[in-house]
Amino acid sequence: MGKDNIKAQNWDFDYISCPPDALFAKLNTSLKGLTEKEVDKRLEEYGYNEPIKKKRRTVLLQFFSKFINPLVIVLLIIAGFSISLGEKVNAILVIIMAVISVFLSFIQEYRAGREVEKLSQMVRTTATVYRNGKPKEVDIRYIVPGDIVDLFAGDMIPADLRIISCKDLFINQSALTGESFPIEKTAEPISSSKKSIGEIGNIAFMGSSVVSGTGLGVVVKTGPYTQFGVLSKKLADLTLESSFEKGIHRFTWLMIRLMIILVLVIFAINAFTKGNIIEAFLFAISVAVGLTPEMLPMILAINLSKGAISMAKKEVIVKRLNAIQNFGAMDVLCTDKTGTLTLDKIILEKYCDVVRKEDEDVLRFAYINSFYQTGLKNILDRAVLKYKKLVVKEYRKVDEVPFDFSRKLMSVVVENEGKHRMIVKGAPEEIYKRCAKFELDGEIFELDESKILLVDLKNEYDSLSAEGFRVLAIAYKDFEQPKDRYTKEDEQGLILKGYIAFLDPPKPSAKKTIETLKGLGIDFKVLTGDNELVTKKICSEVGLDIKGFANGEQVEKLSDKELQELVKSVNIFARLSPFQKERVINALHRNNHIVGYLGDGINDALALKSADVGISVNNAVDIAKESSDIILLKKSLLVIVDGVLEGRKTFGNILKYIKMGASSNFGNMLSVTGASIFLPFLPMLPIQILLNNLLYDISQIAIPSDEVDREYLLKSRPWNVNYIKKFMLIFGPVSSFFDFITFGVLLGLFGFSQELFRTGWFLESLCTQTLVIHIIRTGKIPFVESKPSQFLIFTSIYIVTIGLILPFLPLGKYFQFISLPLVYFIVLFFIVLAYLFSVQIIKKWFIKKYGYE
Repeated sequence: MGKDNIKAQNWDFDYISCPPDALFAKLNTSLKGLTEKEVDKRLEEYGYNEPIKKKRRTVLLQFFSKFINPLVIVLLIIAGFSISLGEKVNAILVIIMAVISVFLSFIQEYRAGREVEKLSQMVRTTATVYRNGKPKEVDIRYIVPGDIVDLFAGDMIPADLRIISCKDLFINQSALTGESFPIEKTAEPISSSKKSIGEIGNIAFMGSSVVSGTGLGVVVKTGPYTQFGVLSKKLADLTLESSFEKGIHRFTWLMIRLMIILVLVIFAINAFTKGNIIEAFLFAISVAVGLTPEMLPMILAINLSKGAISMAKKEVIVKRLNAIQNFGAMDVLCTDKTGTLTLDKIILEKYCDVVRKEDEDVLRFAYINSFYQTGLKNILDRAVLKYKKLVVKEYRKVDEVPFDFSRKLMSVVVENEGKHRMIVKGAPEEIYKRCAKFELDGEIFELDESKILLVDLKNEYDSLSAEGFRVLAIAYKDFEQPKDRYTKEDEQGLILKGYIAFLDPPKPSAKKTIETLKGLGIDFKVLTGDNELVTKKICSEVGLDIKGFANGEQVEKLSDKELQELVKSVNIFARLSPFQKERVINALHRNNHIVGYLGDGINDALALKSADVGISVNNAVDIAKESSDIILLKKSLLVIVDGVLEGRKTFGNILKYIKMGASSNFGNMLSVTGASIFLPFLPMLPIQILLNNLLYDISQIAIPSDEVDREYLLKSRPWNVNYIKKFMLIFGPVSSFFDFITFGVLLGLFGFSQELFRTGWFLESLCTQTLVIHIIRTGKIPFVESKPSQFLIFTSIYIVTIGLILPFLPLGKYFQFISLPLVYFIVLFFIVLAYLFSVQIIKKWFIKKYGYE
């Protein structure tokens, strides 16, 4: 079946307001369903009932895609030049570093992907449809427009359906809309002017589920044309670059541009002054390797993998390694409400009399009503029965009047001590119409004809509703003359007893998580599809101050620029559609925020994909897990705090390498440029530069194990390439200044001895580069107040020791080193000490002026 031949499902009629008979005629179907022949024809015409997904890349393609990275490409180009110039050892080392970094990144993300696939479990992959007049279980992939679908409690809705008949049908569409409570569906045609999903009462949307009741629906949309499919298509087309990736690319291109300029200058100087073009070119290539932070991909991969392993111990799956840094850098966390801030479980929260005072009798009446009704017990009935187990054996059931949509209430009649009592539970506005009296503190009061008292009673109900509760009223009526059968006509002259109020409560960890994140400098915003009252109630429960409030209708009317201003002052958004959530995320991006999004529903998928870091949970719908970067396996939200701190620690260690590598390499290249101008020989041989670079890089392998200061973790730190540039331009010349002092000492002590000069500068360069990390790694002054990891101390001492003894070993001759007199080592000690002291002084000034990143 060719996708190009598939017909769009853009109907020329309004299936929402269309009567069932007219709908059948338009879709050329009937209550008997379609024939198998007609189904095959419609499959050819409309395609399979499945959303558009991004094609999964093969494992090999996933691996090789990791090589499409500017730094990795530069390394491979340099390796190619090295091979062409006979420097095979260096080429192999550079290639190994590139492959290791690529492999580490690939293996972590591949493992996470496998874990996510295990988590993704389809609740139900078949549906009951009518074919040739008989019910038949079919794979939802083969459902077509015009199919008649049978709906029962527990069923997943397999396509967008127009309900044509139903009884007590409640659909949970929180995954699509974010609404806490199941929505009652009707078979009646409704006005199509109501556009939001939550307001369309006769459509069951693909991806939602039946909570209770039964129904029959005709398929009006399948596959990519369903609400779910529209979101899936948008996701398949969406390719975004996170703030971390943007930062890495900016830094990489900064170094590449700098490298090209300095390499060309150094090549030109040496070719002109020394007269040997091949030697000058080989030296320039070596300088390029020296300036390239070739360990960066490997340091990144090790740091991020270490962070992912640490998070895995806390039951967090990291799908994309780069998300760890974004986790730490985010300064705004947006979240859906239902299932993320809340338990996604309706519980009975209050039972009270007509003035909202707790009343056990109200609970008992509600319990008897839910216990004895024989219809399908909906989610509210189950919440009542689960709240407290009451003994009601003294009440014998006599009769019941089932729930229906027109009355919006249901009644049971019980006998106690020979008397019949009707207990009614339902929508308050419907019960008010049938009440003649109310009870308060055991006394019965008449409702006056003016209905003034009724207005007061309604105010109490409105107060509960305004607090975000789903409220049902409880009323009763005693019968002096018992009857054998009771009807809805008996539901008159009731006595209002009180109210029961339900809520999807907040997770126990939500309040503490919000408080902790606030202390870490992260602003918290709620983006939900639920209504305003419930949203405000939950926000107050979790201690979130409502600085500003907006709904989907307001967001829809705003231009992108106006929305950009609105998100600065508003932290609670309600009644948002999936596309509006995405717009809010993008508006925050334009305000230069690093945005995280926590969600678990179909309606969260776009926001999860658009955010710098998408966070989901293990019981989220498949599309949410697929769109996220990080999946929480624990119910507690406090693990988000662990993720933020791990992200900041990871980024802190990455920046240590970047700041030190960029400034030291830049300083070395300035020194090489200066030395090339006034020296009649190369200041260091290409192989010596490469060895210096290799030893220094080995010393930095320990950085991922390093500790990060507690103070550093208290603030979000996005990529700041300008800060790195300033650091490089200030600390690079400091390093170069002490190189020139070393040049002066070497020329003063030994004259123009090439071997002594090269060996002396090699040692000074290696010692200063390797040891300066201990000052740069912390913002504390003095630096000794911050303790480095033992592994970093070991690698620093180990590499400096190797460098100092190398000229005295037979291996040193291979690199054309010679032994140096003792006096030079004494001078070297003081030069290194003076350099480290100067860096400490300048660091203090730099932090005061530019801060510490």
